[in-house]
Amino acid sequence: MRIDCFKCKNFKVTWDPQNPRGCAAYGFKTKQLPSVVVKQSSGMDCMKFVSKAESEGKR
Repeated sequence: MRIDCFKCKNFKVTWDPQNPRGCAAYGFKTKQLPSVVVKQSSGMDCMKFVSKAESEGKR
């Protein structure tokens, strides 16, 4: 399953031009999408994905 960080409540955009994307759940900033970094470093899909729609009560 491919995780879409843009649909995750933990995804954030940073002010850092070198690392413009971040993950609040894992606490890091990166150039790539955080889910790609998690997959590359652990070999597993992101386990902290929380849908923005579900967290806001939308379906």
